[in-house]
Amino acid sequence: MKFLDVKTDYAFKKVFGSSQSHDILKSFLNAVIRFNDDLKIKSLEIVDPYNIPMIKGMKDSFVDVKAKLEDDSLVVIEMQVLNHQGFEKRVLYNAAKNYSVQLNQSDDYHLLNPVIALSIVDFNMFEESDKVISNFKLIEKDEFIHYSDDIELIFIELPKFNKELEELVTLQDKWVYFIKNAGKLDFVPNNIDKEIKTALGIANEANLTNEELELQRKRKEFIYIQKSSIELAKEKGHEEGLQKGKEEGIELGEANMQKNIVLNAHKIGMTEQEISNITGISEAIVLKIIDQN
Repeated sequence: MKFLDVKTDYAFKKVFGSSQSHDILKSFLNAVIRFNDDLKIKSLEIVDPYNIPMIKGMKDSFVDVKAKLEDDSLVVIEMQVLNHQGFEKRVLYNAAKNYSVQLNQSDDYHLLNPVIALSIVDFNMFEESDKVISNFKLIEKDEFIHYSDDIELIFIELPKFNKELEELVTLQDKWVYFIKNAGKLDFVPNNIDKEIKTALGIANEANLTNEELELQRKRKEFIYIQKSSIELAKEKGHEEGLQKGKEEGIELGEANMQKNIVLNAHKIGMTEQEISNITGISEAIVLKIIDQN
């Protein structure tokens, strides 16, 4: 028995953002978000739910699912597998944008509903902390007076979660374990809750078409290539930087990263247009890199 790696775009949105995901998403959000007055979600609406087939050529290495809660609060859930410069700012920008677009020009500000941005990341963001889940709100710096709960940022750092299957106690533990390890499982564990078993059923490769499995395979390979290329570029950029100066080294590192991503994606059979769509690199530059190598 094999399951999709839910850290990838396709699998994450299939499990958490499809029309049959309401109970799954409700269980997950209740487990990882501390709601005011310990309230739990009774119902929610998945905004713009995911429909198969997936649009080919997805440009970003993240995917988001939006859920509107019973009190009209909005939760934006994002899975981010690759770190990049400005990621923290993008999370804040997206939360603020989802908050501001609620109003038309003549609407009153009191009509604004809270927005929670929940980011699940497959890398360490806050090196100074061992916490798996971190919560951020607007507070006064010295006396920690709450200014507003209308925008909340929550980060789940998967690399910091190291519990084994037999160590799982809380529902929160079980959900984080599922997201981090689903792709490595070859059976359905007994000590997990009903909704997680349902999620594993959706992620079961036996229930997917050949086309769906191929989309998942390509996306996993591309993410692996990006991670490997980024590490290699950093290493080369650092070495060259020692000789040519910090600024030139950084530029070279970025150029090497771009080159490696394009060439490796080309090797696994992606077209120039697909590479351009996924990476954001212009098709002209993609063609130039391939032609020169």
